[in-house]
Amino acid sequence: MDLRQLQAFLAVVDHGGFTAAARATHTVQSNVSTHVARLERELDAVLIDRATGRPTQEGEAVLLRVRRIQNELASLESDVSSLRGSPRGVVRVGIIGTTARWLAPILADELARSAPDIQLVVADGTTRSLNLRLLDGELDLGVVALPVDDTEVTTFPLFHEDHIVVGPKDHPLARIDREVTLADLARYPLLLAAPGTPFRREVEDTFRAAGLRIKARMEIDGMRLLASLAFQGFGVSIVPATAAPGWIGGPWTRIPVSGMSRRTVGLASRRRGMPTVAAQTTERVVRQIIAERAPDVPGLHLITSETG
Repeated sequence: MDLRQLQAFLAVVDHGGFTAAARATHTVQSNVSTHVARLERELDAVLIDRATGRPTQEGEAVLLRVRRIQNELASLESDVSSLRGSPRGVVRVGIIGTTARWLAPILADELARSAPDIQLVVADGTTRSLNLRLLDGELDLGVVALPVDDTEVTTFPLFHEDHIVVGPKDHPLARIDREVTLADLARYPLLLAAPGTPFRREVEDTFRAAGLRIKARMEIDGMRLLASLAFQGFGVSIVPATAAPGWIGGPWTRIPVSGMSRRTVGLASRRRGMPTVAAQTTERVVRQIIAERAPDVPGLHLITSETG
């Protein structure tokens, strides 16, 4: 088994077939076919379905390992280059949407200033999707909602964020002439984050502690879509505070609620493997930005030894 075999297999998967793989790698199809066939003989398994060009079940298992090998090779080159100068290489950071809105521009500017040889790639997504990409080796770091229930991921809390309630201006809750309670909220169906997400669990735990249950009008796996629907007046929703900037006017209003909890946002990385010098540098910059800038973002609260 050699790298050419693994690269040929990966090219077939990524480009959807042998012909496309040969075109993308600037070689002839027979070379690609030969390398993949040799890999299959060594593993005693069919890795590519010749009718579809897609990986078989065995091929999917091999694919995960091959991508990790590819990432490690890129990391090796990045680390060696970094020893000869400033940190360099590609660093892929996944950031949940509402946090990415304010963090990504600052991170890009700071890396361009302090580590110009690092190429930053930012991926936007839900905590669940970013964690999967982190585990698959597609991302080096994640800024996600905590907790993360996976023993293969290590996390570090960065800040707490207020939960806020928004809804249509003509909703009965918006017309209450006082701060509404959790019991008031529990009377109405809500636009909610998808079941099983950290944000949804935090909201459910808050209501459960008060002896209440929430009712869902709609469940949405994507915080930006959830916030967008709320700000367009489709229903009452609980969203993170950073979802609100930029939404001025329109058919919605913020509804003051007593007893709301906060969500926790933190850094996530793979427990196994050694991060590149560039990834370690990027993590330090993220922590520095949070420490310096988070207190200026409405609704965010730094985590100290006192706050936990």
